[in-house]
Amino acid sequence: MAPRLLLCDCEKTQTLDAKAIERATGLACSRVHTSLCATERGEAAQLIASGEVIVACGQEHAFFEALAEAVGAPDPLCVDIRDRAGWSKDRASKAPKIAALLAIARLAPPPEKTFDVVSEGLCLILGESAVALPTAARLADALSVTCVLSDAPEPPTATRRAFDTHRGRIRSASGALGAFSVTFDGFEEGRPGGREPGFAPPTDGAESECDIILDLRGGPPLFPAYEKREGYLRADPGDPNAVARAVFDAAQMVGTFEKPLHIAFTESLCAHSRAGQTGCTRCLDLCPTGAIAPDGDSVRIDPLICAGCGACAAVCPSGAAAHDNPPAAHVFALTRIAAAAYRDAGGDAPRLLVHDSAHGREMISLAARCGRGLPADVVPLEVEALAGFGHAEMLVALANGFTTIDMLLGPKADRQAIEPQIELAAALANGAGVGAGRIRMLDPVDPDALSDALYVTAPPALKPTPILPLDARRAATRLAAKALAGEDTPAPYDLPGGAPYGAVLLNQDACTLCLSCASLCPTAALTDNPDKPQLRFQEDACLQCGLCATICPENAITLAPRMNLADAAFSQIVLHEEEPYPCIECGALFGVRSTVERIVEKLEGKHSMFTNSDNTRLIRMCDDCRVKAQYHGESAPLFGGDRPHVRTTQDYLDERKS
Repeated sequence: MAPRLLLCDCEKTQTLDAKAIERATGLACSRVHTSLCATERGEAAQLIASGEVIVACGQEHAFFEALAEAVGAPDPLCVDIRDRAGWSKDRASKAPKIAALLAIARLAPPPEKTFDVVSEGLCLILGESAVALPTAARLADALSVTCVLSDAPEPPTATRRAFDTHRGRIRSASGALGAFSVTFDGFEEGRPGGREPGFAPPTDGAESECDIILDLRGGPPLFPAYEKREGYLRADPGDPNAVARAVFDAAQMVGTFEKPLHIAFTESLCAHSRAGQTGCTRCLDLCPTGAIAPDGDSVRIDPLICAGCGACAAVCPSGAAAHDNPPAAHVFALTRIAAAAYRDAGGDAPRLLVHDSAHGREMISLAARCGRGLPADVVPLEVEALAGFGHAEMLVALANGFTTIDMLLGPKADRQAIEPQIELAAALANGAGVGAGRIRMLDPVDPDALSDALYVTAPPALKPTPILPLDARRAATRLAAKALAGEDTPAPYDLPGGAPYGAVLLNQDACTLCLSCASLCPTAALTDNPDKPQLRFQEDACLQCGLCATICPENAITLAPRMNLADAAFSQIVLHEEEPYPCIECGALFGVRSTVERIVEKLEGKHSMFTNSDNTRLIRMCDDCRVKAQYHGESAPLFGGDRPHVRTTQDYLDERKS
């Protein structure tokens, strides 16, 4: 049985057409209430107790959940249609957008994968004594505190030793909440004995392990993107409010915490390196927290440090790093059902506004409360990781029928990761024939600027194509681009540098068919032919990782980032082939004729080992014949000369006669 939709015009500040919303959503709607969270709370309790309901109010979700608990009913689904649709100066019908918002809210995300992080309250405080020591005294009752000072403290006046005090210079720091490790140079261990406690002689390389770091030094942070490093608290020592806030936060970091597993990593798909040669470094170059490090031919992602920005998943060409909170398939489904619900409700050309849960949500609420709000055709989609909404998600949204994609950035957005994805998605869409201007990056300074950027004439509507991409972002990109192109498949078109799609261009005059590129290609986009000297290439499988160009001894390979939507991209083509060389002993074909002849020309009569000998014949032999020739030759390591004649009785008799 479908849930019932409870409508409220929020003290008559928005106009809701219950019948239009009912037709648009297919849900039975209540009458339009005026104050469900205040004067009509009794009726709200009865409606919640009567069965499954959806409350069309996001601001007071805590109140309605408490009301459901009071009447013994499950928590209702609360959807914000006021800030996102109702409070708008646009006079067009909001019913299609409300239908899309409800469709998004009703699609439950998959269960979140988590692991436990344990913090026992071991707190390391860094800074000068004037600030660090009073702070340590305040935290000593709640945490196990150790101070490492950067200066010489004044003689102590306290009679009780509540924490340890040392001195030292920080060399390095690593880890996250529950697993920090800090190395000090010039470390002087505190000696509490005597009337005036002193310090031991300095040593280098002293290590300290702790659960929490409270950094009051006032200098550069210990970690990149330090605000995303759980357990690391940094405050300006000259700001008492900031120090007090950090003390409060540190006191709460004791116990067992659930940390989401943001990234699912498949090592076998990683194209970072092969045989000591570096290939793809996209995730390493982008990770803001330093959670990714090389690990042999692959990389390693530290789940403790990973902040879930999703940048690595957005740029990973092979799918080795996949965002798992939520997975890409869920985001694809969100855009599909939102566009479908909007059009089924009578809408024509929806636009998608992608934003985060902090800055973006607040900007939309302020624009609705204080300004013009969002246009009726703009459907906001809230995502946990803005950088994780990459070119694949953008292309799929366009293919599903959204006319434009706007990415609403915030002050803490990972622009280094988002901007190239927007550029790549725009190039993919433009090359598919939908025109420029479909994908934008919005960075408004205030809510009014956000409204001004959205109240513009949109490009012509796109005809939605029913596609069902699964979790593979690479395949989803190609599927969406092909759907946008329609029946007229465009010729291969160029993409920005660094794109994970493209071709390999080969200088045939320089290529010697050594096939080192084929042996290292992580996806078998480059392969050999066991029957003849031949180098083959399949464009669809090429990640543009660069391993082939790096390993080629002749520098014969260059990369060409592009998108080829033709079916030929799935077929193998011959980049280069030559005539094989016949073995001079058995006639079997082996090697490349030009290479064998070139080697013989360079060595015969010009090298001491190939002068006045038959060694050049070995070069012209296949592997089997070469082994046989060396085994039976006089230069073989086990060759002992001719076997001596076996002496018989007749030999002795003949010798006696002679």
